[in-house]
Amino acid sequence: MKNKKNSISYNEWEIQTLQGDRELAIEVLRIAMESLDNPEERGGSLLSIRAVAEAYGGLGTVAVTAGISRESLYRALSPKGNPTLKTLVAVLKTLGLRLSIVDEQKARSKQKKAARRSVAA
Repeated sequence: MKNKKNSISYNEWEIQTLQGDRELAIEVLRIAMESLDNPEERGGSLLSIRAVAEAYGGLGTVAVTAGISRESLYRALSPKGNPTLKTLVAVLKTLGLRLSIVDEQKARSKQKKAARRSVAA
């Protein structure tokens, strides 16, 4: 039987990993935000946003920034949550980030080019 003293939950590992790599946390957020409009990916996207919020300041800090209760934030960033723009902006603000708008066709074109380069490498 394995020693449970030295083991941590996946959630704890994820938070520690995100805390240790800001660029990874930003990339996780970027992908999660882009995936919110896909019903099949929405729950996972919200949990990813929640993990980053927990890693950088905690949900309590984000809730204060957003002007909502911590319980409401937990619900909003749950797999079946429906966060408002105010909540999403508060999560980003906690990290010192902001939303930006990009042309979808240009973004997809850049993604395809990057994918082709990584396959060729």
